[in-house]
Amino acid sequence: MAITFVLMGVIWFGGPILRLPKAVRALLVGLIYVLGFVVLLTLPEGHNMRELFGDSVGIWALVGMCGAVVGLYVWALPLLRKRGETAAGVVPETGGSFSETELDRYARHIVLREVGGLGQKRLREARVLVIGAGGLGAPALQYLGAAGVGTIGVVDDDVVENANLQRQVIHKDAAIGTPKVFSAQSELQAQNPFISVRPYHRRLDQESAEALFAEYDLLLDGTDNFDTRYMVNRVAVALGKPLISAAMTQWEGQISLYDPANGGPCYQCVFPEPPAPRLVPSCSEAGVIGPLPGVMGSMMAVEAIKVITGAGENLRGVLFTYDALYGEIRKFTTSKRADCPVCGEIQVRA
Repeated sequence: MAITFVLMGVIWFGGPILRLPKAVRALLVGLIYVLGFVVLLTLPEGHNMRELFGDSVGIWALVGMCGAVVGLYVWALPLLRKRGETAAGVVPETGGSFSETELDRYARHIVLREVGGLGQKRLREARVLVIGAGGLGAPALQYLGAAGVGTIGVVDDDVVENANLQRQVIHKDAAIGTPKVFSAQSELQAQNPFISVRPYHRRLDQESAEALFAEYDLLLDGTDNFDTRYMVNRVAVALGKPLISAAMTQWEGQISLYDPANGGPCYQCVFPEPPAPRLVPSCSEAGVIGPLPGVMGSMMAVEAIKVITGAGENLRGVLFTYDALYGEIRKFTTSKRADCPVCGEIQVRA
């Protein structure tokens, strides 16, 4: 019987050297096992062939039972481990192939000709930082997470307030008083356990922005003050990071992709100077219709997905504006300024 075990072991463990698929190896081992029963049930006692299979139907059946238990354990262990990790909130690694659950979840992306399996893989491997978890950041975060962007960072120093809930749809009433980045992290991971969410509860300054932005491939700016927007633009340009920036007030919003490293203008090319104080009041002062941040934040997510996957035409060199009150959309062509103090000397990537 030892010779038979050696033969089965050579087939199973040596098969990969010959590039035999697991199913073929399992079939060969199974045929040897069935042959053992045929020999034991048909040949008379004392026959030499019976010695190869233990000379006993009972012993051979016991060998099969042990093999079945081991095989069941090997098959079930990864499934149990994965279920335990998901229940514990452990995020799977972003490398490797998609699980059946992920393939089903992202099926509507994968069937799109412009995305496909390769595009979905690029989304999983992408690292996107969302600056601001408020009106614009909230829907952008939700759709990026649902889309399967593998690593999402979110930076904001604010906490959830009751007045935010009219438009910042990622936050719930129970989260009032909670830092927005932790509220957003909880909601994103509850929706999609296959992504990693990194919260940064801090105020951005030049130094911290440089260190943080370097860790990501793409930046989304949804902040509501001009000092931060201009600083984010300077750091993004210095690091060669594409920046999707949107803004809104009352009934109107705008969005563009600022990417001077690839031939487009930067934010300061389009808006050379911030407006005079109080010329553009904040949402808290001027008001904003609740669904407008959803429209503009969702557009930020769409543009991010297009940049990551290479689908369609993005908004590099285009300022897109939306007037919700009158249902009007306009697109303005923008260009890089040679005298821009931020990106004027940036060389376009080949």
